[in-house]
Amino acid sequence: MSTLHARERLLTWLALITVSILAWGYLIMHGMHAQMPMNGEMTSTSDDMSVLVTATVMWSVMMVAMMLPSASPMLLTFLRIHQQREREAGASTATWVFMAGYLAVWLAFAGAAAVMQWALQQSALLSSSLGHVTPLLGGALLVTAGAFQFSDLKQACLNKCRSPLSFLMTEWREGNGGALIMGLRHGAYCTGCCWALMLLMFVGGVMSLVWMAGLALYFLAEKLLPQAERISQISGFLLAGVGVIILLSAAY
Repeated sequence: MSTLHARERLLTWLALITVSILAWGYLIMHGMHAQMPMNGEMTSTSDDMSVLVTATVMWSVMMVAMMLPSASPMLLTFLRIHQQREREAGASTATWVFMAGYLAVWLAFAGAAAVMQWALQQSALLSSSLGHVTPLLGGALLVTAGAFQFSDLKQACLNKCRSPLSFLMTEWREGNGGALIMGLRHGAYCTGCCWALMLLMFVGGVMSLVWMAGLALYFLAEKLLPQAERISQISGFLLAGVGVIILLSAAY
């Protein structure tokens, strides 16, 4: 049985790596900027819907590419605990159900972000081929994200994301239905931790692969490195400071 469990863990590792590579590969191959017009006028409801659907697809792939790597420790811990609790093989099925619940929350966020992007385009607040917001809005988003780094909600959600074993011991539910609920709850905590930083894609450029990779690496560091609260505070000071500078520059 230990051989089967080891095989399950290896296959799960390979599957997570493959899905992440495919998501990043999709974004790189399409170059992001070629997928949707940023400044073109919408001439019909059909055009509006096409842009919104395209934006939703791109944001959805972005969420998988950016968040799945940092969720891997939780998924692999879930798999290991499930294997210890069950005599039969097949824990990987529950693990994928858990991941489906986790990603479902981020896909819902992707849909909301796509609607926000569409609204910003319609309001002429989103400009350039990379999808930057105006300086005033960008500065406000930076200050908001910086302030959120100091909030109790941020730290509470981050603690849930940083402690897979603790989360699973307190949230454990049996069966695939339980795995789905746990995945949804973990996704909610993860979104609660990272939503403000994710909105900085509108500052760095919705289509910027460099900005996307930088945020993904930050999420990974914030969840895995020690002194997470200090990392959040330092980043909060930097974000808020840059935001204030941008706001003052835009005002004058």
